[in-house]
This record gives sequence, structure tokens and C-alpha cells, in this order.
Amino acid sequence: MSGPTAPARPRDFLRELIDRDLADGRHHRVATRFPPEPNGYLHIGHAKSICLNFGLAAEYAGRGIAATCNLRFDDTNPVKEDVEYVESIEADVRWLGFAPTAVLYAADYFGEMHARAVALVDDGRAYVCECTEDQIRAGRGTLSEPGTPCVHRGRTAADNRARFEQMKAGALADGAAVLRAKIDLAAANMKLRDPLLYRIRHAHHHRTGDAWCIYPMYDFAHPIEDELEGITHSICTLEFENNRDLYDWVIEHTRRTQAFAAEPAPRQYEFARLALEYTVMSKRKLLTLVEGGHVSGWDDPRMPTIAGLRRRGIRPEAIRAFCELVGVAKTNSMVDYGKLEYCVRDDLNAVAPRRLAVLRPVALEISNWDELGVGAEERLEVPSFPSELATAGSRAVPLTRELFVERDDVWAGDDAPPRDFQRLAVGRTVRLRGAFAVTCDAIDRDAGGAVTRVRVTAHPESRGGGKVADGRKLGSALHWVSAERSVVAEVRLYDRLFAVARPEDGGDDFLRHLNPASLEVITDARIEPALADAAPGERFQFERTGYFVADAVDHRPGARPVFGRIIGLRDAWAEATKASPPPRDAAAKPKQNAKAATRPDSKSPAEFRAEARRRDATLQATYDRALTLGLTEGDADLLSGDVDTAALWETCADAGVAATGARWIINELPRALAEYAKAGGDGSLSGQRDNLAAALPELAHMLDSGEATAAQGKWLLVKALEFPGEAPRALAKRFGLPAAIDVAALDAIIDTVLAANVDKVTAYRGGKLGLLGFFVGQVVKASAGAADPTIATERLRLRLDA
Repeated sequence: MSGPTAPARPRDFLRELIDRDLADGRHHRVATRFPPEPNGYLHIGHAKSICLNFGLAAEYAGRGIAATCNLRFDDTNPVKEDVEYVESIEADVRWLGFAPTAVLYAADYFGEMHARAVALVDDGRAYVCECTEDQIRAGRGTLSEPGTPCVHRGRTAADNRARFEQMKAGALADGAAVLRAKIDLAAANMKLRDPLLYRIRHAHHHRTGDAWCIYPMYDFAHPIEDELEGITHSICTLEFENNRDLYDWVIEHTRRTQAFAAEPAPRQYEFARLALEYTVMSKRKLLTLVEGGHVSGWDDPRMPTIAGLRRRGIRPEAIRAFCELVGVAKTNSMVDYGKLEYCVRDDLNAVAPRRLAVLRPVALEISNWDELGVGAEERLEVPSFPSELATAGSRAVPLTRELFVERDDVWAGDDAPPRDFQRLAVGRTVRLRGAFAVTCDAIDRDAGGAVTRVRVTAHPESRGGGKVADGRKLGSALHWVSAERSVVAEVRLYDRLFAVARPEDGGDDFLRHLNPASLEVITDARIEPALADAAPGERFQFERTGYFVADAVDHRPGARPVFGRIIGLRDAWAEATKASPPPRDAAAKPKQNAKAATRPDSKSPAEFRAEARRRDATLQATYDRALTLGLTEGDADLLSGDVDTAALWETCADAGVAATGARWIINELPRALAEYAKAGGDGSLSGQRDNLAAALPELAHMLDSGEATAAQGKWLLVKALEFPGEAPRALAKRFGLPAAIDVAALDAIIDTVLAANVDKVTAYRGGKLGLLGFFVGQVVKASAGAADPTIATERLRLRLDA
């Protein structure tokens, strides 16, 4: 496996976990994998997983540790898969800068998987079920009731073996039968209630052809693939958290002698998937956009697919930087779209040469051109990068009597422009980029009042940044192109595809949030001659306008150039949505409070914390350590404002769980202390510090290793306060953890809660959106603490907003 050299990174919970496995001798190497299903194009959410899995291998290899990362296609459903997707996925991985150790396929292991399934049947751990989907679903029971065995569960091993062979031989139709594991119909985890292992699919497979008509389910195939490849850390997103028990069951009951049998079995670890504002990540919804003609294809530059980002002109370096900036967490959250744009601008600034392009041209004539004595044309040597950048290079730009400038740079009003208007208006002086200053003498308009021409006088003495002889104050430097020598180009102005940050909040009606201004096509833009020879995919900064790319599909040298905007120079969305203060009546005087007039200004909590650090060197040391370990400045500030909080976090940092400890101290501990105080206990941090110092590091390790879910961790944290001196693992054993529940069980609880609170549902849909917190609390309570509040919130929104 090779990839970009990995810089030193903050030690997130996955890296801390791998470090601990290596230090404890559990593993002596690191092996990860990226296992996409080839049923669609990858998107930026997959990019996060790619960068994480391949990045971990690159990082540990850089430390001298044997490390690998495979690209493995989960091609277990031939009905939805296509070679086109296989090829695009591998191309995307390599474009991001990663070379897999091996490119593998689930199909490579079909024979081995079948043999293991047969062994399960012979051992009485699997059986052929011929129930319908509805019957199977009903037979699994509910969260409060165990499942019921189907009529086929009692078949003998010999009968199941014969029936399974009939499935394999093609004697049964699609859907006529499935192979199910015989585990526990009363299991708290619904995933263990006799899950499906094999299904019938009479479909042509892109690698095995028609050799098979039965295909393994993901939950059966995935752990076997990991085990056969010697994967040490099987990293997936949080929605697979409940699948972990089944993952372990499959490995435990199917593991056979092979190259890695002497090593510990692989384990599954979950991290938060990427959810990005102003986008949708569902493959189904992306397919809807493509098939509905809302975009031009999978590689439309407005799409969040890697193919779309590549055609947009975003470099892999920017995507890797964005994934690094987002980091790795255990809790799902929505990421600000501005973070991606920041990484794109930061990356392009140093590598995109500057060029002149006028998108909406209006003519400008230099009235005293003949007095300049340069003939019909002057060639200016203009630098391609700002002086503050070390990048060298320049190009010749033709300057002629007639130019084009941006229409927006010309004052089009009949009245006088405001004093701070530093562009072209009668009597105003501005500088032409790379040339000299000009003073606007007149602005011609047509019968409708539209500007048709600007007439200016040049000041040749101002060349090279010099001053105007008459001392006029210069406005901004405007970009321009020669009217005679410039080239007509098509410019596509891309913007965010959706007009709202969370387009999926309304469920499947996400299309109503499409941004009608996500694409504007300008067919008569003017560009400097050097841009006409740009190669497809070449990137530039159009001065004062933004970053642009020569379109990889439609731009062809020798034909009309086609450029697409990668991103603007500034975050126009943030500027447009800044909250402005409400207008105030100038005659109205604010009410004066006599006491407030004499009261000294109070300090904010952040100012108090900063003052505490100035007074106490140990608090400052905690702040510095938090930054060193990769925490944000905000988190470091919150952890170092008082001695109790600082001491508690230092204990977590010493135990190797700095990030998780910080997150739980900041986000979860205040709630737990308040709940304990409400029950009559001492809810002060100072009173609980010693108890928490013993319990919190162990709890953080349980969360990082997957021993406890976030919901279970919250329950254990309160128990640790109730039973001081008793370790979280002991408490879990003593009381039994509240079982995690799958999405189906969670939806059933949600339906019950909503049915019991019809009046509040009506009030919520009538505009009282604050009731969402009430519903989340009722769902968590009804699940005995097993429901993840974040997931419950998402599922509730889907129901309530439907």
C-alpha cells in the first residue's frame, strides 16, 4: 500500500486504540480495508473513509510498522452492480492519491463462504427458511417480545443440507428460500434473531458470470473477508454498530485454519460518517438527481460524488485536507460546508496561476492612447502569482486602445456614486491590473440606460505602481482584457446544489430544496489569450472573480474554451446570511437603567477561564497539553478553566483517552451531574472529582473499544455517580447494560411514542418545533436508555416532517 506521506496527526480514538493494540502486543502490524459496494459512484462521504483507512496504513507504515490497506469490492448483489462502478471506484481511490496493497472482490471468496455456510448447516447453526419476507420480519418479534421460530427452524441438518444444495443448483426461484443462522430469537440485539446468510439471485455476476445463483449477505460475507485477509481493524460507520455482534458471531463460528489463524480475530470499530451541509449522500437520492435530469450526470460539478468534485476542479489535496480537518469522531454531526470551501481555497491559492477574464464585458476606450506612443498594442509582462507567493512565472498580456471590463465595475446609476465606490464612475481614478491608472471621463448609455462604453484617460506616469501626477486618490485595481485580442469563452458558474443546509430534513421531498441558481452559463465571457491554450482540467484564478477550471469534458484547445467555476474568492453564502441588526428609529432613545449605567462591565465565561489560566500555571499547562494532543482551542479552553475540570481531563489524557475524555467531560458530564443532583446526590464536580477520576478513563476505553455504545455510556456515567468506587465494567456486569437497538426496533418505539402523544404531534407540525426534544426524551425513556439520541432525533424528524 502506498499513498501520500502522512503528517503528524491528532490522536483520535481510532489511532489511540491502534496504538494501544500495538503497545499491548495484541497486534504487531496494521491491516485495514476500504470495502465499497459497486452499485454507484463514490461521494465525499466515501472519501472520508478512504482517507481514514488508507491514511492509517500510510501513517503506521511511515513509523516503520508493517501496514497494509486493501481495496475490496463488496460485490455480493449482482442485481445492482456494474463494471462501470467498479472501474470508477478504483479510479477515484487512486485519484485521491492512494495505491491499494491489493484490489480484491467478495467474489474471490464465494467458494470459501459457501463451504463455511455448509459447515454451519452441518453443525445445526443454520437452516433453510422458506417463509416470506413479511413472515420473517414478523417472526423476529419486537423490542419487548422475543421472536417466534418459523416452521422450518426444526429441520434436521441433513434436510437443510439437501435444501441448501437445491438452492445452489438453481432449483428454486428468487425469493423462494434463504439460509438463516440459528442464533437466538430472544436476543436483545435484533440482528442476532436468526439473520439471513444467503439469498437466491438468478443474475449474471460481473466476475463469476453464471457460476452462482446464491449470494452471501453482507453481514455474513464481510467478517469472513476480513478474517481471510488478516484485517486487524475493520473500520466502518456508526450505522453498523448493531451489526458488530453478528460480525463477531460469524467469525467465531466459521473461522478455519488459515494464514492468520494464530492472530487475534479482526474486530469491528465504528466512527461517525460524514454528513455535509447543502448536500445529500444517499445513493438512492443521488440516482434520483441523475435519472430525473436535475444534474447532467454522476460527474456533474454540482454533485458531491468524487467524479463530480474532480470535474469541478477540486484537487485531491484539498479533499484530503478537508477529511483531516473534519477528523474522526464517535458521534454523528453535520459538517459546515464552509470547511470544505476553506480547504479548496487554501489549496488552490498557492497552485492556481492568475489570469485575466471578464465575465460580463462592457467596452472601455483609452482616449489618449496615441499619446502613449506604444503603437497599436503594448505587451505587458504580468506575474502569474502574487509577490507573497514563492511561485515564479509571468506571461505576456496584450494591452490595446479598447478593452473590456466587468459591467459590475462601472457605476450604472444616474445619481452620483457613494464616496466608497472605488471603481469606474465619472471623475473617479482606478488602476488597471498590471498596467497604469485611468480616470473615467464619460460613460455612454443606450436608450434604455444600459452602459455601452466607458471613456477614460490613462496616466502613464503611474506604471509600476507609481502615483498619478495630479495626486488623485486611486481606487481598486480592476481586471480587464483586450477587446481585439481577447477570446470569447463559455463560463459556467456553479454554486451549491441545494438552497438549504439540510435538504433531507423533509424526508424524500428533498428536491423541493434544489437551488435554482446552482448553475449559470455565460456564453460571451472574454478571456486573455493565454487561457485559450489551457489543457482540460487545468486550474486558474480569474483575478477578482474566483477559481476556475478548463472543463475536463467540454473544453478543447482550438475550439471555444469552456471554464467552470470551482469556487469564489470569498464565502458569498456566509456574507449573504450574516444577521444584520434590525433597523432602529433614529429618534427613539434606548431605555437607560440607572444601575446598569454605574455597573462595571461583566466578564464572559471565556474571559474568566483565561484569567484563571493567567493566575494558575497548572491550568495553562493543561491548556497547552490539550492543544498538543490535537484538541481544538475551544475544547482546550473549556477543559482548563478550573482545577477540578482540568484535573479530571488530565487523568483521561494520562490514560490515553484524551479526545474521548474531553468530549464526555464537556458534553455529557454536566447532564449526568444534573441528573444525579435531581435524585438527591451531590451533583458538584468538586464533590465527584475523585470518583470520576477513577471511573471516566475506563468508561472512555469502553466507548473507544466498542464495549459500550454512546447511549450505554451515558447510562453507565450516571451509575458511576450513584455507586462511587465501583468501576464501569463492574457496574455493567452487575446491572447489565441496556441493550443497543437496531433501526427497526427504534422506529417501532417512535411509532408508539407518537401514537401516545397525538396532540403534541399536531402542535409540532403546527410550528412548535421545540417539542422535538420532548419526543427524543420519550423515545430514550421508552427504550430504557438504549436508543441513541442522535439517531432518534434523525428518525423522529423523518416521521414528524413527513
